[in-house]
Amino acid sequence: MILKQYYLGCLAHASYLIADEKTKVAAVVDPQRDIEQYLRDAEAGGYSIQYVFLTHFHADFLAGHIELRNRAGAKIVMGARAQAEFAFKAVKDGDLVDMGDVRIQVLETPGHTPEGISLVVFDRTHSDTVPHAVLTGDTLFIGDVGRPDLLASIGVTADELAEMLYHSLHKLRELPDTTLVYPAHGAGSMCGKSLSKETVSTIGEQKRFNYALQPMGLDDFKRLVTSDQPEAPDYFVYDAIKNRQERPDLEATLRSSLRPLSVDDSLRLKNQGAQLVDVREAADFEGAHLVGSINIGLKGKYATWCGSILSHDQPIVVIADPGTEEEAVMRLGRIGFDNVAGFLRDGMAALESRPELVRVIARITAPALAEQLAESDGPLVLDVRAQKEWQAGHIAGSHNIPLTHLRERLAEVPSDRPVVVHCEGGYRSAIATSLLTEAGRRNVSDLVGGIKAWAASQLPVHVETTSTAGV
Repeated sequence: MILKQYYLGCLAHASYLIADEKTKVAAVVDPQRDIEQYLRDAEAGGYSIQYVFLTHFHADFLAGHIELRNRAGAKIVMGARAQAEFAFKAVKDGDLVDMGDVRIQVLETPGHTPEGISLVVFDRTHSDTVPHAVLTGDTLFIGDVGRPDLLASIGVTADELAEMLYHSLHKLRELPDTTLVYPAHGAGSMCGKSLSKETVSTIGEQKRFNYALQPMGLDDFKRLVTSDQPEAPDYFVYDAIKNRQERPDLEATLRSSLRPLSVDDSLRLKNQGAQLVDVREAADFEGAHLVGSINIGLKGKYATWCGSILSHDQPIVVIADPGTEEEAVMRLGRIGFDNVAGFLRDGMAALESRPELVRVIARITAPALAEQLAESDGPLVLDVRAQKEWQAGHIAGSHNIPLTHLRERLAEVPSDRPVVVHCEGGYRSAIATSLLTEAGRRNVSDLVGGIKAWAASQLPVHVETTSTAGV
C-alpha cells in the first residue's frame, strides 16, 4: 500500500494519495485544486486514479475533485448527506471501497459539517481487521477538532453540529490506539483553534493529549468546542458553496485569466471597479507601486488574505514580478477566485515612463518610532493584529483594529495626524498601509519588522489586562 501526504503550507491543508501496488488502483482524498502533483506521482507509479474522496465540503479552499474527474476520469465519492450539482457516489457508515489489498471503510463523522466522513484504511497484506490509518478530514485534527460554528454549514446550527461532533469523536475513539491519524488541516488553519504543527498522530496519542477527546459530558463538550474560535474569513461561505457546484476547472480558468494588460488597460479596469493586487514583497511595494493598488505578498498566507480582503465579484488585475504571474493567479484559483482579468505586462517596469502613476509608502524603524512617540505631537500607532495578539503585548497607546475590519472602521483612523501601522512581523501591516493609501490617506508609514522588531530593540511592550483594544 502507498499512502502519501501532500501538505500545502500556505493553506495548512493536507491531501492524500492512496494506491494499491498490486492492482495499481489509486484514490486521492481532499485534493487541492492544482492537481499536477497527484497526476505526476500516479504516472510515475503506474497507478490509475479511479476515486477522488471529499471528506466534506471544504470552506477554506476549492477542492480539486472536478479537476481529477475531468483529467483522470476519477469517480467523486462523498458522504450520503452531501448535496451537490455534480454526480457523485454517495457512501454511508460501513460502506467499503475495495482497491485490491487496500480497503477503505467509510465512517460517517458529521460535526464540522453535516456530510462529513472519515476514511478507515486497511492494508490487507497485514490485517483485514486492524486498520492502518484513518483519514479524518476536518472532524479530528492533531490536538484539536473541527469547529462546529462555521457559517458554511448553512441551515444547521452550531449547537446541532457540536452534538453530532461529540458522537463522531466517540466513534473515532473506538478505533485501535495504533491507528494512524491523518487530518485535512494543520497549524494555521482557521477550521479549528489550536491545531498542532504535527501532521500525523495516532488514535492513542489523541486520546491522551487532545483536549476535545477527554471524557466529558455533552454540555461541557459543546461549551469547549464553540468557545474562543478564530474569526472565519468572509470567503469561507463562498468556497463551501462553490465546492458543491459544477464549475470550470482550474486549467480553463488559467487560460482565461493569464492575459497581459497594458498600464492603460489596467487603469481602465480599475476605474470600472477592478481590484489591483500587487503580490510583491512589502519592501518592494512600499518602495514604488501603481497608484490605487493593494499589496498582498505571495510570500505569506497569500490565498487566505486575498480571500479576506478581496471581492470575488469584482475583476482582479495582478501586478507581479515577471515570471510569477501564473503562481499568483493559480493560488487565487485555489480559493475559487476565478475573477482575474489579467496581469500588468512587464510588472512595475511598465511604469518607468509613467512616474506620475507611482506612489511610495514610508517605512520607519522601531527606534525612530520611539523617538517620535516621545514628542508631544507623535503619530498614532495602529496595530492591525487580532485583538488577542494586541492584549498579549503591544505598544502603549496604540489603537487596535484587526486587519479584517480595517475598511469598515476606517473612520477611526485620523486623516489629520501621522499614522504608523504595524503587525507582528510586517506582512499584515503592508496590506493595511496599502488599504489606507488606496482610501486616500497620505501620512501613513509602516513599522519595519512589526512588534517583533520593537521588542528586539528593547523597547517597552505593554500587556493589557482588560479588553479595551479600540473596540
